[in-house]
This record gives sequence, structure tokens and C-alpha cells, in this order.
Amino acid sequence: MLDRLYVELADGDLRLVKLTEAHREALRAVCAADPDIWTICSSSFGPGHFDASFDVLTGRSGRMPYAIMDAGRLVGMTAWLRPEVSAQTVEVGNSFIHPDARGTGFNGRVKRLMLDHAFAVGIRRIEFRIDERNARSQAAVAKLGGVKEGVLRSERVTWTGFVRDTGLWSLLAGEWKGK
Repeated sequence: MLDRLYVELADGDLRLVKLTEAHREALRAVCAADPDIWTICSSSFGPGHFDASFDVLTGRSGRMPYAIMDAGRLVGMTAWLRPEVSAQTVEVGNSFIHPDARGTGFNGRVKRLMLDHAFAVGIRRIEFRIDERNARSQAAVAKLGGVKEGVLRSERVTWTGFVRDTGLWSLLAGEWKGK
């Protein structure tokens, strides 16, 4: 199933391509466009932390990252995380989109493309783990039809040393209607 899940995806000018070393400098510039956002993220892709975080994202098993392309221009990143083939589950995370594309519906297009594909290849449950301080991401997942199942208290320590509470959201195949 994983070989069918982690493939390049496209919808018009929107493309999700496997994130590789060739994307490093373009993604560095995109992530530097909003240095304040990284304070509420598990890891920082901001200046001073980018290379280490990029290396972990692209080099660790259990992470299947994408470069998000819009009309040939790299505008962000996202990833499949924690795939469990036997449980038919996967998490969507490590998502960041350039500030210029926020509020335009672009993120919804990205997520719908991913969700449609995941459910089509046999995933039955998609999870989102969101910092409780990140109201924008929670609203975006709710708009897609995600259900907040609860809060994982003190679930992880972020790169700043903050002990974060993580909202656990999910979307089931039977609930998805390609919103």
C-alpha cells in the first residue's frame, strides 16, 4: 500500500512531488517567508534551523514528504507520516504553505488531493496532530470535515522546549465526500 500511497499527485497546476535534495534551497526561501510561524511547530524550518529539520524530514523512515508546486513554483511542503499498513491509517503533517497562498483555498486543494488519493488506495483513517495553539490549522482541518477526538496532553516537547498539548483530529473514509 505504501508504494501506492507515496506517489506524485497532480490537479491542474497543483503538483505534489516527492521532496528531495533538489528542493532544499527553494523550500528554504519559502519557509523563511514566515519566521514567526515556527514558534508553534514541533520543529523549525526557519533560518538557523532549516538544514537540520530538512535532513530529518527527508531522511527518516515513516515520513514521506512532498514539495508543493503551483504552476511550477515551489510554494510549500506536506507529508504522509506514521503510516500503518495493517491498520490502514496515515497522518498528514509537516505542512507549510507560503503566506501568499494562505486564505486563497489553495491549502484546501492540496489536502483534498491528498485525502482523495489516500482513500482511493485503501487508507481508512487519516489523522492530523495539531498544536492546540494553532487555531488556523485546526480550522482548516475542521473545514475539511475532520473530527477532533481529543487532546493528547503534554504530548511532545517542541524545538523551543515548550511542552505542547496536541489536538488529535481524524477523518474516516466513510465520512469523506471530497469536500
